[in-house]
Amino acid sequence: MRSGQRNSPIGSPAVIRASEAATGTPRWRGSFTDVPTTTSHPTRAAATRRRRGAAALAATASLLVPLATAAPALADPTPSPSASRPSVSPSPSGARANPGPSANGGAAQEDDGKGIGRRAPRTPPSRMSTVGGELLGRPGPQVQRGPGAPELPTGLSGRSWLVADAESGEILAANNVHWELPPASTLKMLFADTVLPKLPRTKTHTVVPSNLEGMGAGSSAVGVKEGSSYSVRDLWLGVFLRSGNDAVRVLATMNGGIPKTVKDMQAHAEELQALDTHVVTPDGYDADQQVSSAYDLTLFARSGLQKADFREYCSTVSAQFPGEEQPGKKRESFAIVNTNRLLTGEGMERGPYKGMAGVKNGSTTNAGNTFTGVAQHDGRKLLVTVMNPDIQEPHEVYKETERLLDWGFEAAGRVKPVGMLVPPKGAAGNGKGGDGQAGGDHAQASVAGSGSGGMWTAVGIAGGALVALGAGAFVVHRRWPRPKA
Repeated sequence: MRSGQRNSPIGSPAVIRASEAATGTPRWRGSFTDVPTTTSHPTRAAATRRRRGAAALAATASLLVPLATAAPALADPTPSPSASRPSVSPSPSGARANPGPSANGGAAQEDDGKGIGRRAPRTPPSRMSTVGGELLGRPGPQVQRGPGAPELPTGLSGRSWLVADAESGEILAANNVHWELPPASTLKMLFADTVLPKLPRTKTHTVVPSNLEGMGAGSSAVGVKEGSSYSVRDLWLGVFLRSGNDAVRVLATMNGGIPKTVKDMQAHAEELQALDTHVVTPDGYDADQQVSSAYDLTLFARSGLQKADFREYCSTVSAQFPGEEQPGKKRESFAIVNTNRLLTGEGMERGPYKGMAGVKNGSTTNAGNTFTGVAQHDGRKLLVTVMNPDIQEPHEVYKETERLLDWGFEAAGRVKPVGMLVPPKGAAGNGKGGDGQAGGDHAQASVAGSGSGGMWTAVGIAGGALVALGAGAFVVHRRWPRPKA
């Protein structure tokens, strides 16, 4: 059984923000305390040991099932490098290319967390980017098991997935991680990481009709109303909890407009060495040529988690969102709940995933379902990204993430990394050439020898406020040590 230590609360979002403001720089090295075991779900049996045999597997749904992995058949003989994509410029209104029909006749933006969507291309390219390591350019599952390491769980149907240590950047296992696929609303992690630092959380904006123009049919929305004012904090909660494309448009307006925001996002992706990503819309809504990858989405999450407000918003379970302002009437508010099912536990057999602290889910017609999550057990933090599961069952993207997290926590220290999450280009002494590659025997050395750039590789994740959910409560306490000189 895996259980978190009972640590006293250390740090708070307000303290962290004040500290960051005082130093003028993000604290690239950090960590957080274990989530208390007194959460609203039972402690999960996990992956501290493997059980063998059908009887043992039937006894507990939380045990991992051994799998002899095999690479999928290949059909595409050529890669689809980012450089080959023609440039796509959004219109000032953010109009998008036709994303194709959905099951209900429209261009579906289904960010309700249910986990059912349409499918993207069925086979990966035979050759992909090797940013982060040579093995990451190969199609199919990549894992290097050592003595005592568990086998990968069975039944993983995600077109692309990745398990990485959030602090060291080591990639424990990967599958088609550089396959360029539609990202859905997980692209909002890049939007937030790009725009959030530019807008003070207390700044307010009164919405005018032009702010909401160009939203695609079926877009997810939090309920922003024309003529009403909202704080930046309100809008970010709308983005993270309800994946509100309306909130994204207002924030993009405050950032100078849709075209500028798209340009800013693309530039930031390139700075992060997220070279599989081509941005067309700031909200992730389906658009021609808009793609990302499991590798890049994990880079966006890891970069975003360096920011106190990002950590707060992505780990918030529920909040109150301002209602419409009406003359002569008191302004009401309404509850919004995060659509991340591993954070809330809604619809999940095992309830909330123990130690889950974000990050972002998404679902569109072209992308299917995507999810990047971060969780901690016993001091170890893991990031998992899953893109577009083939299995058509409710919450499948969360189920596969759950199993990969279980596997990762058991496998950590028993597998040889298959690659690395590279630091940004601007990280001092990042030890990379122009391509940021690292992998195989050189993967660990490339980060260990990165000098001050190594401070970037340690992720600290700050949580949201204490939130009651049903009969229980979910709270994440974090600490954020000083960076090394």
